[in-house]
Amino acid sequence: MKKYIVLTVLFILPIVAYMFFATASHNSLFLPVISKNHAELSSEFVSLNGEKVVLNKNITVLGFPGSNIEEVKANLFNLNQKIYNKYGGFKDFQMVMILPDGNQEKIKAIMLEFRRLSNDLKNWHFLFGKPVAIETYYNTYKFKNKLDAFTGSPFVYILDKEKSLRGRKGQKIKGKVEYRECYNTISAAELHNEMSDDVKILLREYRLALKKNKRKDDFRDKIEQEVIKK
Repeated sequence: MKKYIVLTVLFILPIVAYMFFATASHNSLFLPVISKNHAELSSEFVSLNGEKVVLNKNITVLGFPGSNIEEVKANLFNLNQKIYNKYGGFKDFQMVMILPDGNQEKIKAIMLEFRRLSNDLKNWHFLFGKPVAIETYYNTYKFKNKLDAFTGSPFVYILDKEKSLRGRKGQKIKGKVEYRECYNTISAAELHNEMSDDVKILLREYRLALKKNKRKDDFRDKIEQEVIKK
């Protein structure tokens, strides 16, 4: 019986994984790097549950909700439903939100509501710090958008395991150059379409790299070639 279980895992699981990643409609096998060598999270930020949170070696959705929690509550729900519920179970994937100190109880209340919609919230991380420290850290990225009066922004960003900002740049259709460094959490449609697609491509990129470096065999190589064709 064990033999059949092992065979099933070896042959069926890669096919299922391929089918999942191949559904991405993005026209690139890899998600472009927008900027590199970003700083690790500041030691001034304290997490909601006291755990140590780092960007290095994690695929991170980074956000700055700000202190106007009631206004951005719906944005966080959009992120949870459209992104976290799809990818929260992947190893090394995390959501990191940095916001001003003093909002811990409001975030705890939101997390209680999340628990009604999500089974596992261990990869949701909320960090708190002084507004000036948040703004200083935010400015190191040189994002095109600025933080508002509540030290917040509706936009979120995708960082890879090397702390590089990922997004879209280049020619999407003839005569039109596409550039995207962030995703608007106000728009559930944008999260569901563009952002979900881009996160999927980044996860696929690392998975293909892992297979190429550590798990070579003819069967898996054939799957990779089919993905590349797509």
